[in-house]
Amino acid sequence: MPGLIDSHVHINDPGRSDWEGFATATKAAAAGGFTTIADMPLNSIPPTTTVENLRVKTSVAHGKVFVDVAFWGGLIPSNASDLLPLVQNGVIGFKCFLCPSGVPEFPHVNEEHVEEALKILEGTGSLLAFHAELECGSTRMEIMEENPKKYSTYLHSRPSIMEVKAIDMITRLSAKYNVRTHIVHLSTADALPMIREARANGAQLTLETCHHYLTLTAEEIPDAHTEFKCAPPIRSAENRRKLWEAIQARDIDMIVSDHSPSTPGVKLLTYGKSRGDFMRAWGGISSVQFGLSLFWTHCESQGLTLVDLQRLLCQEPAKLLGIDGFKGRIAVGYDADFCVWDPEGTFTITSDIIHFQNKANPYMGKVVRGKVHATILRGLTAFQDGESFANPMGKLILRKTTKRAVQFH
Repeated sequence: MPGLIDSHVHINDPGRSDWEGFATATKAAAAGGFTTIADMPLNSIPPTTTVENLRVKTSVAHGKVFVDVAFWGGLIPSNASDLLPLVQNGVIGFKCFLCPSGVPEFPHVNEEHVEEALKILEGTGSLLAFHAELECGSTRMEIMEENPKKYSTYLHSRPSIMEVKAIDMITRLSAKYNVRTHIVHLSTADALPMIREARANGAQLTLETCHHYLTLTAEEIPDAHTEFKCAPPIRSAENRRKLWEAIQARDIDMIVSDHSPSTPGVKLLTYGKSRGDFMRAWGGISSVQFGLSLFWTHCESQGLTLVDLQRLLCQEPAKLLGIDGFKGRIAVGYDADFCVWDPEGTFTITSDIIHFQNKANPYMGKVVRGKVHATILRGLTAFQDGESFANPMGKLILRKTTKRAVQFH
């Protein structure tokens, strides 16, 4: 099938390369059948919020990538004047947070910042993606009295209303401007009705969810197992059922990993007083290598086919990133990117087969269906069965623009 595309990956290099680096992240992607990934702008130091910072990041990536890599820019309160230069120098869009991001160098924005950015981005063909949570704070005192090592405490701290309020703001603003907008990692089905309404009224709004929201449930998360922590949080089994229904109805456009690793210490997995504290641990799940298998394991039971998989993990992510003219399909004129895999093959996720840098993840020991045997990048074998990798031959995808003309380098 076509090479898979993951439009939501945190590589963290430079600055936090002990969390994840370009070589390890792209090796893991290649081992999972992914031929293109898009790097998120935060968790690296510096973040991708200026042209200078983009150049720092691409200089570190050069010669180290095993698959093709595109780059998101970031919107923060102080960089409105940097948006157009970043578009002109190659970012595929911008990501912003509507609540604290977890790292001080990437502060969140408010409605005024968002509206200013939308005005600037009109006519550029770029897009603005949102971490869609707005803080409520109404339950903060109650939460402080709860056991921080219970997952229910963390879930209580980030209720669905945070996403609903944020998405209400996003849909309202997206109706006012001729700019593509995108909601990353939707976790709650409660926001789906307002998204449907906004689209029916003409909003250029797309939507992704993640493998962890479709595979895991809050009810099954053990105490102190912070490898399950992410933001927004994993919610109930009933909520998961509604997300699958939204995929069947094509309300959700694509499935991504939101691969967001950290060291065992930051994740509070090492022994000590704070071990297993959901309220203090880093919120991120690592899965860029296993997206195909995690999704395919459930497809048959959900009435989905290979055609759906190709749309959700290839075609729509390519369209989001603006690379659908040469990625995401098997067709004349497209890059010869292929994932060669056995839909009936099964395997167990164990640390010895993981290629991303920090191995902790909530899928350890899980048996999954769909085994990748080879990954072909522009006609050359990037990965083949097990440990066999070619030299890093990935390219950096920079969407160069001059006025309305677009070229890829």
